[in-house]
Amino acid sequence: MSARLQAIKWERPHLTILNQLALPHSSEYIEISDARAGHYAISSMQTRGAPAIAIVAALSLAAELSTMHFDTSASARAHIHTQLDYLATSRPTAVNLFDAITKLKHAVDTTISDNGQVVRDTYVQMAERMLDADVKDNMAIGEHGAQLIGNDKVRVLTHCNTGTLATAGYGTALGIVRSLHAQGSLD
Repeated sequence: MSARLQAIKWERPHLTILNQLALPHSSEYIEISDARAGHYAISSMQTRGAPAIAIVAALSLAAELSTMHFDTSASARAHIHTQLDYLATSRPTAVNLFDAITKLKHAVDTTISDNGQVVRDTYVQMAERMLDADVKDNMAIGEHGAQLIGNDKVRVLTHCNTGTLATAGYGTALGIVRSLHAQGSLD
């Protein structure tokens, strides 16, 4: 296991998040087993940052679905849509959350199968791809941002939750700082 801080840990079907309300006094992790727990974690600010909110919502439902059986694709789709609509109420201003919900609904709606388990598995796999994509996107932001800044020694100040706590694990603006550090460009 990596020694770096992780705000979101996923090992199917287990989702665990760092309770950001306990910081900086303790690093307390909370098990999120279903959409209701995901909704609470988001609305109570146990998880913060636009990318992290979207990933926690997606994976909270993936954790729930991983333990369920659906006889038909219609019943799977109906359950997924209902839970995603509920998760949307957890943070009504979260753009990343609504983008993820739209993509997840599209993935299950375009799955051609009468088998509810296939629809369920499509959802879970899509949520997992979102987790992986967020880390890759953040690393790309870091690399490209560091290239734009160049190799001169610089000092960087960020004013927003832009690191590991706000994302699936690497950071947006903080990703640039990490890349600058890796290339030896931080003063």
